[in-house]
Amino acid sequence: MTTWFVRPVLTRVLPALAVTAALVVAMVLVPGLSRASAGNVFGSLRTPGQPAFIAGHRGDRAAAPENTIPAMKSAIASEMEFLETDVQLTKDGVPVLMHDETIDRTTNGTGEVSELTYKALRKLDAGSWYSKEFKKTRVPSLNEFLELVEPSSKKVLLELKGFWQEDDVQTVIDLVRAHGLEHRVTFASFDFTTIMNIEKRGASFPRVIIMRELPADPVGLANHFGAIAILTSPDSLETYPGAVEDMHEAGLGVLLYTLNSEERWSEALGLGVDGIITDQPSLLDGWLLKTAPGT
Repeated sequence: MTTWFVRPVLTRVLPALAVTAALVVAMVLVPGLSRASAGNVFGSLRTPGQPAFIAGHRGDRAAAPENTIPAMKSAIASEMEFLETDVQLTKDGVPVLMHDETIDRTTNGTGEVSELTYKALRKLDAGSWYSKEFKKTRVPSLNEFLELVEPSSKKVLLELKGFWQEDDVQTVIDLVRAHGLEHRVTFASFDFTTIMNIEKRGASFPRVIIMRELPADPVGLANHFGAIAILTSPDSLETYPGAVEDMHEAGLGVLLYTLNSEERWSEALGLGVDGIITDQPSLLDGWLLKTAPGT
């Protein structure tokens, strides 16, 4: 081989090898560059008939007011693997558990979460609407919730509601890390920009895209945004019956929300989806024990 050929090849190859080596080292030394997979987050990707993991929708709404500490305590005491909750920011930038943009439905106050300070929000009753038993239950901060989860073995599906700026995402990531829950929290969002901002500030955190209707190419969408799964409605799978198989072939997960009947649970089981978000976690757990013994 002539030297005029060897030198140009080495000139191109050696820098490329150096870059590759640097990336490998960076991925080992910098947690933010590591990647989670659907298989290791969800335990495994399911096959038809195999029970999906159960996630309590906003805690255990069958036992206590949604997104409150009593609902979360009930969920933690159950057999479910995941807790699902929603996070929004108050006017002064405190992350709190709240599904709606306004507080009207689940407290005795009115107005938008983003227009109220944390101090004002904490004065409200977030339990009486559900039952007198929960009178004076407060809207919890994300910090309170994470304190509750920390000593347990539960995993968390944390939905960031609406659009989140990078700095706001960082606030949540810092809280999760402060409680040592980096390996038990999966972020979810409807908003694509929020998903990208989560990756920018915490690429090591697994991300789930929420969509009411599946796109024509769910695999391409998930891969484009670096998501490990798509969380969607059961109706969307009727228009794309091969979606679960396609996603699983690509190593991606499929989760369904919000399934509260045996008919829906049976359909999900037959499809082999990986996770079910439900308002009836205890009932679903019992149903799975009866319908899928020994699995």
